[in-house]
Amino acid sequence: MRFRRSAAAIVAVLALALVSACNNDKAGQNGDESLQKITYLTSFNTFGREAYAYVALDKGYFKDAGFDVTIKPGTGTVDVLKLVAGGQADYGIGDFTAILLTMGKQKMPVTTVGMIHQRSMAAIVALEGGSIKGPKDLPGKKIGDTPGSTNTVMFPLYAKAAGIQGYETTKFVPSPPASLPQLLSAGTVDGIGQFVVGVPTVEKADSKHRKAIVIPYGDVLKKLYGNAIITRSDMAKDHPDQVKKFTTALLKGLQDTIDDPEGAAKILQKYVPERKVEGSVAELNLMKPYVKPDGFSGPLGAASFEQVEGIIKDLEDAKQIAPGAVNPSDVVDRDLAPKG
Repeated sequence: MRFRRSAAAIVAVLALALVSACNNDKAGQNGDESLQKITYLTSFNTFGREAYAYVALDKGYFKDAGFDVTIKPGTGTVDVLKLVAGGQADYGIGDFTAILLTMGKQKMPVTTVGMIHQRSMAAIVALEGGSIKGPKDLPGKKIGDTPGSTNTVMFPLYAKAAGIQGYETTKFVPSPPASLPQLLSAGTVDGIGQFVVGVPTVEKADSKHRKAIVIPYGDVLKKLYGNAIITRSDMAKDHPDQVKKFTTALLKGLQDTIDDPEGAAKILQKYVPERKVEGSVAELNLMKPYVKPDGFSGPLGAASFEQVEGIIKDLEDAKQIAPGAVNPSDVVDRDLAPKG
């Protein structure tokens, strides 16, 4: 999550942003000049948890809003941020805490315009019969995870909140995302960093058919948001109506997805054949309470500015970002994000 700052890089980002802005004026892929061409990035690959974008596409919500949307698989929050900032995508999805941590190290011309998950889905996942049975077992254990992932960077914050003594001895082993379930099954690591919706994939990959033990960060860090909708700051400033129309269409797809996970899974499989309906339904059922947690009464996608301020303060207190490094108004557009 460290970036080199250079004049050349800034020029490149601005140039790409201008190219994207010009492309936005062109006709959509279907040749209908009335539709604005938009590129959207998922948060990570095209797992079941990403079905809502395909629902919005398939049901015509994007088209009704005036957009011809191309959905591309993202490769994690940091890469999504860089691609959106550079103008190679118009909208994307990223973990909100990872967005704050990244922006705390390098300012980028991006902003959040809505929340997909009202609670973080980050977790440590182990398997039954192993050395991890709960949070207190984490010290001294090996956890496989992608370097710089949300699960890794948030761990000290989670461990302190959970009162885990000796958490500093927990070792995070750099591992490719695709290999994490296999490493856990083989016993190469004691646990892995994973979103809670990834549990079906982890259990399916285990040759011994063991159940997963899930340690969700959100159990103690209840104010942390999960994935968020991001766009370029200039897009939000210069084209607020477009942003509102896009997020409304996307969130409409999200509502349909949590209302009918099986229907959403079937739509996803139509566009991404390798995603089996059963697995996607399992993911979406696990995701639903994070989109609308118990006691949540706000509109879908809501963002509370006060809550964002609190998250930033917690990250500062945990020494994950420097005091004053992140301004709430720089990371969330108060006017465009649905009000919490």
